[in-house]
Amino acid sequence: MFNKNNDKPLADKMRPSSFDNFFGQAEIVGKGKMLRKLIESNELSSLILWGPPGTGKTTLAYIISLETGANFVNISAVMSGKSELKKIIAEAEKQKDQKTILFIDEIHRWNKAQQDALLPYVENGTIILIGATTENPSFEINKALLSRSRVFILKNLSQEDLVSIINRALENKDNGLGKYDIKMDEQVKIALAQLAGGDARVVLNSLELIYKSKNKNKKIEVTIEDIKESLQRTHLIFDKKGEEFYNLISALHKSMRGGDADAALYWLARMLEAGADPLYVARRVLRFASEDIGMANAEAMVQANIAFDACHKIGYPECSVHLAQAVVYCAKSTKSNILYKAYEEAAIDARNTSELGVPLHLRNAPTKFMKDIGYSKGYKYNPDIEGDVDQDYLPESLKNKKYLTKGKARWDVYMKAQKDKKKKI
Repeated sequence: MFNKNNDKPLADKMRPSSFDNFFGQAEIVGKGKMLRKLIESNELSSLILWGPPGTGKTTLAYIISLETGANFVNISAVMSGKSELKKIIAEAEKQKDQKTILFIDEIHRWNKAQQDALLPYVENGTIILIGATTENPSFEINKALLSRSRVFILKNLSQEDLVSIINRALENKDNGLGKYDIKMDEQVKIALAQLAGGDARVVLNSLELIYKSKNKNKKIEVTIEDIKESLQRTHLIFDKKGEEFYNLISALHKSMRGGDADAALYWLARMLEAGADPLYVARRVLRFASEDIGMANAEAMVQANIAFDACHKIGYPECSVHLAQAVVYCAKSTKSNILYKAYEEAAIDARNTSELGVPLHLRNAPTKFMKDIGYSKGYKYNPDIEGDVDQDYLPESLKNKKYLTKGKARWDVYMKAQKDKKKKI
């Protein structure tokens, strides 16, 4: 159970004990959602909570234990191992009249042998495992353990969620800062929420640091300068509607499209130094690699994907150089929007002709009945036939439809250019 002394950080003091004060993650714990229903019906099985820091993984596990009346054991995979697990299991086996929820923070830190040690006790119900991880469970959690658990993905908290958390901390007179005379304008709250990167812990730690640094003999007023200082870096403050944020990403996108690598680097730095989520930027660059470059240089998508992977694995600030590499590569690359335009037109047809069935010769025929009614009949297996194969792949009403003919360059022109490149090499 959590230690309830007065020396705890504000983030721990303000930890909610019910869903009434739990902000964010409505997609998984909102009323009527699967996880919420499992908790309320006390039908919970082991689960993995995957998400960024400060999004409520530990808090959610704690609330689940209270809602289900379970014994809550909280350990960190960094500090604990199999020996401590054995003690927890032994204690859980003694308390058969009460469920035991074992919360393992940073479960991805446990090696295969340690994770395997959990399996029999998860399987026989001795413990209900709630594992928390910031890493992709597909890569970091053993398949056997993963198959016995439900995975729920937590997202960065929204600006509105973080402002609600700030208000709760300022109003709470028992565990928060409500017993002090603290003034904080709405715009200052929004600024702190925007700069926290979706992390509730960053918000509360910043508030606590500001309070402790102020003169307690007079009314405390929290300013934007206080926020900058508490976060130990100078940030660009985005406006209330986030317009400046979208202006910056637009400038980055258009600089890459225009081939100006220096400008693209500048706008990238403006975003990252202002506290933008590097994963958000990486997603936009990855989109750009196909939308604006596409088949003109397929390597651009590889570069962008590697940068995204680096942002996910090592985080900021280390990943800034990976993003810089991807941005410069995309800026200097040949551009083509063939794929973007082609998909747009194909999507229109897909929406307008959804009633069209797949031609019989393109359908699989796994049963005799399907073969008898014509499924797969007449299909020509291309690898077995030399030369061009005369075969239709679209519904009759779309026969001979060409999508790869629009955009900056026609497909046939593009292919000719590629062949010319190979001849020069």
